[in-house]
Order: sequence, then C-alpha cells, then structure tokens
Amino acid sequence: MSLKNKTVMVTGGAGFIGSHLIDRIIREKPERIVIVDNFFLGKHRNIEPAMKTFDNIKLYYQDAGHYEKMKNIFEIENIEVVFNLAVVPLLTSHSLPKITCEDNINITLSALELLREGCFKTLIHCSSSEAYGTAMEMVMDEGHPLNPTTPYAASKAACDLLVQSYENTFGLDCAIIRPFNNYGPRQNEGSYAGIIPITIERIMAGKQPIIHGDGLQTRDYIYVSDTVEGMIQIYNNSNTRGKVINLATGQEISVLDMVKAIARELNYAGEFDFQPPRLADVRRHRGDITLAKKMIGFEPGTSFEAGIKETVAWYRKILGK
Repeated sequence: MSLKNKTVMVTGGAGFIGSHLIDRIIREKPERIVIVDNFFLGKHRNIEPAMKTFDNIKLYYQDAGHYEKMKNIFEIENIEVVFNLAVVPLLTSHSLPKITCEDNINITLSALELLREGCFKTLIHCSSSEAYGTAMEMVMDEGHPLNPTTPYAASKAACDLLVQSYENTFGLDCAIIRPFNNYGPRQNEGSYAGIIPITIERIMAGKQPIIHGDGLQTRDYIYVSDTVEGMIQIYNNSNTRGKVINLATGQEISVLDMVKAIARELNYAGEFDFQPPRLADVRRHRGDITLAKKMIGFEPGTSFEAGIKETVAWYRKILGK
C-alpha cells in the first residue's frame, strides 16, 4: 500500500508529532493533505514548512471530536486515510480531568463512527505508552496489561479499546500505534509543556532545571522523526490492521540522565531543583519493539545524544538564544 495520490487527513496536524507526520507524508506524494486542528496546542509555525512545500494542503480550524462538523469536512474533501493524532495531553488531565477524558474519547468516537459510515477507508490511530502505566515487566510488549495511572492515560486506554471494539464488530480497517516518549523540535514549550522543552527553556533563561521526585524514573525516549517513519510504514503494510504496535527504542533513560544530557548540551553546570513527585507519575517505561521490527522492519535511527543536540539547537533558534 502507499499514500501516493491519496487524500490524507491528519487530526492534530499542527501539533508536535502531527506536523512532523505531515512533512513525512509529503514525501509519499499524496493527492491532498487535510489538517484538522483546534490549536489547543498546535501552532501555525509547525505547519508553515509543509504549507510552503506542498501546494495541496487544506487547514480546518476544528475540534476533531465534533462529529457533525467533522462529517461535513469528510463530505467536502473525499478523505481516504486518517491519521488520528488529535489529543488533549497528559498534563491537562491534572487540572481538567473530565474535559481531557471526554474530549479524547469523543475524538476517537467521531473518527470511528465516520469510518463505520464509509466516510473514509483506513484509520491509523495514535495511542500512548501511558496506557500501560508503570512497567510490570521489562520490556513492555503489546501484551503488557493496560494499567493507566492518570485520567489522560485512562482516556487513551479507553480509546484503544473503542478502536478494537469497532474493528471486531464492524470489520473496519484500523491499526493502533502506541508510541513511547517522543521528543524533538516543535514539542510544545508553552502551557502543558513536557519536561524536555521545560528543561531547555529554564536553563536558557538562567534558571535551575526542575526534577520531580528522585529523577530515577525512566522513559523510553524516541525521536519524533523515527516515530513518524514508523507510522508511514505501518500504514503501508496492510498486515498491521487489527494490531497494536509499539514504536520505541527499546532503551530506558532516567529523567535525571535526560536532564544531565540537556545540561551538557547547554553548558550548564549548576544545581538541579528537586521537587515533589508529579501526580501519578509512572516509574519505569521501556518498550518492546519486536513486533514493529518483524512487521515493518522498524529500527529507530536517531541516538538520544543526536536527538537532544537537534532538539536543543531548534529551541535556541526559536527562543532567540
């Protein structure tokens, strides 16, 4: 299979991962790309390179969870493939748990209903490793129990179950991608920012980087370009349908070591500000990518050191320092 000459929608396409995915989709020579984003976290600057590179892109300022308005877009655009990346993020669920859960579930239900009604052909749904919760075994393959620890994680687990239920009941063409901790250029540095952009921004502002807890909690950090490459290859292989597939590196890095790596890149030699643990924070994450290797030949190509270097360089440019 191929995205060549197809009309492709990316929900959340102005966001961090979504915008990188659009850049990668352009290389597949689609007929048209449709971006749906409500700009809760998305930014125009993220999609400016794609808008300049590829003529046939259309942007809708729209909440992907609004079924009726989404249906109208599908009727206009004749969509064939949807990459569903629209999401209310983890940190929002600490302050707005109800909204986070409702919005994430509605986004997925809208896509599934439209797929069931024949408005498009294939759904590639983006999940999250947060659905697993803290690792109960090492490494974490797709059979690891779902044990979400935050409202966000619970909403993502619920969305995955909804996708699987629609697949099984209605015979829909879907695959679920479960990426681990993405990082790289364009990751949101404003409200609800993740630890990597927050750390970079604080050091660049002359402040101490913050570590919640002891810093020994681990993550499987994957560079965003490796993730979107995996997404494209998962679509291209029809044998992935009906499956959940991890995208990760298979390596765990402590939060403390991650912050130290950023500090080295920014020539920071000061102290770290250790603060109380974050609410319901997972302790260990390390993804098993055996299935991705088997099905799509997946191999993450960016080392953590190289990825951090690229990420820091991008924020230096954006923040003007």
